[in-house]
Amino acid sequence: MKMLNKRDVLFGSAALGGLLLGAAPSFAQDLTGLNDPPAYGEMVLGPDTAKVTVIEYASATCPHCAAFHNETFGSLKKEYIDTGKIRFVLREFPHQDAALAAFMLARCAPKEKYFPLIDVFFATQPEWTQDPLAGLSKIAQQAGFTKESFDACMKNETIAKQILEVRTKAEGFGVTGIPTFFVNGERYEGENTIEAFRAKIDPLLG
Repeated sequence: MKMLNKRDVLFGSAALGGLLLGAAPSFAQDLTGLNDPPAYGEMVLGPDTAKVTVIEYASATCPHCAAFHNETFGSLKKEYIDTGKIRFVLREFPHQDAALAAFMLARCAPKEKYFPLIDVFFATQPEWTQDPLAGLSKIAQQAGFTKESFDACMKNETIAKQILEVRTKAEGFGVTGIPTFFVNGERYEGENTIEAFRAKIDPLLG
């Protein structure tokens, strides 16, 4: 798998890029532990008391994930998250090094900037992925990072490994494509339109 840049500023060592290769995904359907948060914390929108929990596994460089977030997520947030009807969880499933670097940047930022950065990654995906290191550096500066703090984040192997642990665990739940959604623990496959989500969520709200 191609690294973003040969310079050590990305991840700190070339060997870290190999962590993305891993073993073939598992097709096990045992969902024990699906709702357990990762060790470094869950990224959540909406109340913990919501009747419905939607978990999305996504990659920052996935065009289909970008399409969902750019075309559907706004309506989902307005109708269901902001009204307290659902709890939305985003989990990182990087499928290439550029996505891993983007998620590292989001995790290095203050928690309140996580979802705004995710929004930027998806909204500007065609632009920053042309030159991922330079593109992410520009986004980082706009988010308040210095060159030093950005470089340090890209060298942070601990955060990289934590993100990849989330992906590995997801593979154990049978996640092989992205985006993948679980709605109250049930895998949701199909169209990612707001109409399709309404049809899935509304019956669960009672």
